[in-house]
Amino acid sequence: MTRIFVSASLLALVASASAHAQTTPAPAGATPEVGPVVVTATRIPTPKLDVASSITLITAKDIAIKQEQTLPDVLKDAPGLNVVQTGGAGGQTSVFMRGTDSNHVKVLVDGIDVSDPSSPNDAFNFSQLLTPDIERVEILRGPQSGLYGSDAIGGVINVVTKAGEGPLEVTAGLEGGSFGAFNQNAGVSGSTGPFHYAANIEHFQSTATPVTPLDLLAPGERANDDYYDNITASTKLGYDIASNFDLGLIARYTNTHLRFTGDDDVFFGFPDPVQSATTTLQYYVRGSGHLSLFDGRFDQTLGVAYGSIESTDVTPETPNSYFFGARTKVDWRGDIELAAGETLVLGAEHQQDAVSQPVSASTTIDSGYAELLSNPLRNLNDTISVRYDANNRFGDDLTWRFAPTYFIAQTGTKLEASVGTGFKAPTLSEMFQNFPAFGFFGNPDLKPESSTGYDIGFEEFLLQNRLQFGATYYYNQIKDLIDDNATFTSYANIGRAHTDGVESFIAFMPVPTVNLRLDYTYTEADDDILHQELLLRPRNKWNFDARWQATAKLSLDADLVSIGSFIDGNREFTIPRLVAPGFTTVDIAANYDIGDHVTIYGRVTNLFNADYQDPVGFLRPPRGFFAGAKARF
Repeated sequence: MTRIFVSASLLALVASASAHAQTTPAPAGATPEVGPVVVTATRIPTPKLDVASSITLITAKDIAIKQEQTLPDVLKDAPGLNVVQTGGAGGQTSVFMRGTDSNHVKVLVDGIDVSDPSSPNDAFNFSQLLTPDIERVEILRGPQSGLYGSDAIGGVINVVTKAGEGPLEVTAGLEGGSFGAFNQNAGVSGSTGPFHYAANIEHFQSTATPVTPLDLLAPGERANDDYYDNITASTKLGYDIASNFDLGLIARYTNTHLRFTGDDDVFFGFPDPVQSATTTLQYYVRGSGHLSLFDGRFDQTLGVAYGSIESTDVTPETPNSYFFGARTKVDWRGDIELAAGETLVLGAEHQQDAVSQPVSASTTIDSGYAELLSNPLRNLNDTISVRYDANNRFGDDLTWRFAPTYFIAQTGTKLEASVGTGFKAPTLSEMFQNFPAFGFFGNPDLKPESSTGYDIGFEEFLLQNRLQFGATYYYNQIKDLIDDNATFTSYANIGRAHTDGVESFIAFMPVPTVNLRLDYTYTEADDDILHQELLLRPRNKWNFDARWQATAKLSLDADLVSIGSFIDGNREFTIPRLVAPGFTTVDIAANYDIGDHVTIYGRVTNLFNADYQDPVGFLRPPRGFFAGAKARF
């Protein structure tokens, strides 16, 4: 029996895709095995070889080998992304995908939209997500609103957590190291008859991360290190009512506390000598029912989700700030197998976003979408999607996407292209939050930001897949960007921008125990009104990863990330545009299986102690040493 959780568990994905994957031609000289399966590009499990969209898959094994503890650690290596973090662990973290804005990325965790309705730009703070319960991360680049609606101008990041299957399994981990790091995690998973379960609890703590550049301090002022504490609990449950009907439940809780150095309101331009603090509480829950009919030719899933984010900011010499936002969503999806190689995906959604602090407002959006996955000719696959969103505040929006791919089996060449549209709805803060003391008011008549983008590329598979390389050119035109109006009294749709660039890679396996991969991303992101580069978008990014399974018990990994110079402002933005220098960091990690299901490990981050700021005014962590152990029973 095939079970498909709304959470898209890995086992369900592979099982659902295997029949289709076996009909996919293998690359020239390759072993005919089922290749990687992804779900984000089409919403249903699809072999990566059949997907035209640019997508990166990061697995739990990848995360474990590199010993990455937070989602920003995982994403910093990915092509097409620039990860910006104000200091160390827990600092506000933004992701710029293909040069688009940080709020132009749709972020999903087990099918739940985790963006923050109460924040000014509705963006997700990536620093809050820990990795021990992550099964896979899929990074889908390019405008994706034809399937995912608002926010997906730059693309989609989909995080899938671990599900339970088989005998009871207990895991535990303990780690310590530099900057006062002390991390623990524990989990149980398995199945008993029709009941499938997984539950995890994670604690991450960093008590002494240097963040403030010393040259910004007033004479005699002491730098205060950041303190961050994160407790996360999650569960994923499933129950098979019948061979064709199952129920699922996902729940997630996160409690974080960050003490950080803000800006001095008295001596402008200097860090505050007294620390500020931010506390957040996040709750997410999703229930689902999945029914398969007509021997699996018609699969449908009904889901109901609720999420809330509550945060409190404590800043010296100013009143505390309190923010609360919530999102409720009901969605239905039906997957219809029309014929061999022809699948129609239909969906309907109803969503309500609401904030009660610092302003009381809400918005609702009703959506419907359709997608056709087709195999009209041998080795040719295409995907066509269209979506209609009706918002009670700004009206309607129609988006679409077309993504064909062709595989030349004789040469092991995959040709791929896609074109589509995206939009970003104005936030509740932009529409309704007023600041009368400053003569600034929200604008309820804002329109969505919108984009049209395309990409075209190829991938080559040689030497029985031991050598792979490829490149993709992309372009994205964005209009109606929301910015301050000419009199700085409100917001208006006055911005225009475009981004374009190239993502390229080469991967080589000289021997079965060694994997080498080099990625290079070139990005141009320009303001079409002011005719200047957008902030925090480096043109050049290199990533090189070398992985060696030295023995059956010992694995080694070395990872280099090199970021070119970029445009930014100084910390207080008295200098609104300056050239920030680029930087290069190297991380190394070793894992050793000592037996009895126990692995010990150690890593060094920023091996050569690079001194860099990203963004300007916030030091990124110097060299760090970490060690730990994990067990699985």
